[in-house]
Amino acid sequence: MLNILRIAQFQSSLSKMTEGISKSSTVCNLNCIILLSALGTWVFSVAGALLAIPVGIKRKSLAPLVFFGTTGTMLDIIMGISACEREHAERQMKLLEEAQNSAPQSSLNDSNSHS
Repeated sequence: MLNILRIAQFQSSLSKMTEGISKSSTVCNLNCIILLSALGTWVFSVAGALLAIPVGIKRKSLAPLVFFGTTGTMLDIIMGISACEREHAERQMKLLEEAQNSAPQSSLNDSNSHS
């Protein structure tokens, strides 16, 4: 339980750090997004392990642990990648909108200064 609290604190501090990063450092933003997505997806791994323990004890085998553990981990990876892709697409759209909004304003400023 203490590890979950540490991860949550780390995620909140990392998300605060990424708010102030400039537009030019999109690589750093992408790395931070990947890290946040990877840390946020642990539910299926834990659920798979918790499900596998009683099944493994009943069958007296480690096969359920391998199956449910890897299945949960794969689900976590898939969820993390999709969250990362979604977050990256949202940031790219935001940057594109800001670029489109700043372009007409700068052209208006240029036309006003020439007249």
